[in-house]
Formats: sequence, structure tokens, C-alpha cells
Amino acid sequence: MSYMAIPDITASDLNIGTGTSESNELSVTQFGGGATMGESFPLYLEGALGYSRYDPQFLVSNGTETRRIPTKWNSLTATGGIGWDVTLWRDNRGGNLVLRPIANVMLGTLASDARIGAWVIDRRTNADFDFLDGGRLNAYGLGGSLMLDYELVSKPQDVDIELRYSGMKIQTFANTSRAVEGHAKAHNLGLYLRRRAPISDWTLLKSPVRYVLEGAHTEYLGDQRGTLGFNSLSSVGVGIELDSSKYPVFITRTRLVARYMFGEDTSGYGIGLAMSF
Repeated sequence: MSYMAIPDITASDLNIGTGTSESNELSVTQFGGGATMGESFPLYLEGALGYSRYDPQFLVSNGTETRRIPTKWNSLTATGGIGWDVTLWRDNRGGNLVLRPIANVMLGTLASDARIGAWVIDRRTNADFDFLDGGRLNAYGLGGSLMLDYELVSKPQDVDIELRYSGMKIQTFANTSRAVEGHAKAHNLGLYLRRRAPISDWTLLKSPVRYVLEGAHTEYLGDQRGTLGFNSLSSVGVGIELDSSKYPVFITRTRLVARYMFGEDTSGYGIGLAMSF
């Protein structure tokens, strides 16, 4: 759950398996966004929703017969953040460097929707199996982030560089199955870079079509470090951006980016869709 609690582009579409038909699989999906209200009132708001599915399998035996018990754990989280931009530096090219402290809060729930059946219940009556048979985990998280953000907005190109440290303590509460009560500390340090620039004289929707180059790296700390077999994840991406600001629609820009992600013994790819309002 901690991989969904903190906004993180490298873990926004994470699928892990062993590559076999009987593999234990973990799928994590996260989407969200953030924006500063304006220069005169630099209040920053962000929000993210995350969903994950984990499919572990257990073997149960009565001494003569062994059965494989497939389970499915589904988790949903919602994270919100409020911050304030402190301008550190501006230049005459349109560049702006801000320091952004952010307070974050998270609510999440995880449910085991397996029904392991009387064959197992008759032989196992401990708390672990009570959780597997339709148990639930509810959790909340409190924490904060500190971001250093540089943005350059100009006609030749737009550049965005973000360095962010985030930390959150996650604690179970209310109606949580006894077997999974506990807490975790999620900490990570992330770097994100993006450059957008027009593609020659190519125009669409009365505006230049832009190419997008992107890079990101997240270093996992605290209880996240090594939990999924890696200490960090990186991604590189390339895509295009369409500008619809000349039309009376609330979406001003739409970006489609293909990303390649990699880490220790981990690699993969994904497609990202982003919109500006």
C-alpha cells in the first residue's frame, strides 16, 4: 500500500511477476495531479488515487492431500496534499525556482476476496486464515513532502525539473483483521525531468505539436527499501503533446508518453496519459 500512498511516476503502473503461469503477481496503478493556484496566491494542491491487486497462492495440506489456495487482495488508496510555493529565484527568460513544503494525508483499504472454503476452515482456525477468508485492512497515513521545483516556460521550449523527498507513516485502524494489524514507514527521494518543444513547423488544433522527453528516478527508503526486490526505479520516456488552448474546452494540453522502466532485476514499459487544465 505504501507504493500508492506517495505520488511516484516510476511506480504509477507497476506489474511484477515471475513469468510463469503460477506466478505471484502484483499490479499497482496510480493516477493523480497537482497545481499551484496562481502567482498571487501560491497555494499548491495535489491528489492521487491508487489501486493494486496482489495474487499470492498458499498451499494447504492435511498430510495426505495438498491443495493450492488462490487468493486475491485488492487495495484502494486516496492521497491528498496541500502546500505553499516559496519563490527562491526568477530569471528574465521565464524560469522560476520554488521551494514547496507539502502536508499529505492518505486513506486506504485492502480486502481479501477469496473464499477458501470449508475444507480449509475445518483444518485451520487461526487469525491468518480468518483474514484470507474475506478479511479487511483499513489504514490511514500522515506525512509530508519537500519539493524543489524549477519551471521554464518559453516559446522555444518548456522545462520542468522536480526534486522531491516524501515521508509518510501508515497505520491500520478500525475493523482491521487482527492478523494484519500494524504500521509501515514510506520514504522516498525522487527526481523528475521533462522537456517539451515544438516539432519543426508541424501544427494541429491551430497550435504547434510538441515532442516530450522525460526522465525520472526514485530511491526508496524506509520500509519500502528492498520490499519488492529493488531499492530504486528509473524511467525514460518519449511522447507527443497536443495543445487545445485555442478552443473553448477545459483541457488545454494532452500528452501521451511511452516509458521504459528499470531497476535491480526489474524492467518493463508503460504508457502514460496526462492532461493540463
